[in-house]
Amino acid sequence: MSTEYGLIQRAASVVRPKRIGDSTMGDVGCALVAEDGEIYTGVCIDTPCGMGYCAEHNAIGTMITHGEYRIRTIVAVWVDQEGKTHVIPPCGRCREFMKQVHPDNLEADVILAKNKVVKLKELLPHHVWCDG
Repeated sequence: MSTEYGLIQRAASVVRPKRIGDSTMGDVGCALVAEDGEIYTGVCIDTPCGMGYCAEHNAIGTMITHGEYRIRTIVAVWVDQEGKTHVIPPCGRCREFMKQVHPDNLEADVILAKNKVVKLKELLPHHVWCDG
């Protein structure tokens, strides 16, 4: 089993969707490997008023709670009604969040499919602020 596949399965293992009113919770899962080798997971919380957050934010917050700030590898997944797992790329907010948590995260591997991995800096190519 490839490392990517194992991390994808780990992310899928935390997906437990629940609807409460207009909110959906837990329908996207994330797993990340921190620089220290520990694996952290999280789920999204979608609320109608924008106060929710992505699964990546949840996993990164858990990682930071444990004293680590650098991400080695990260993946997010959505599991459909038939149980099929779909890898989804991090949104722009998550990409920027990862960079701001630690600049070394630009070198983090982002899994986009079972056989496709790119560096965060490839998904956030214009990450340096420019003057004028």
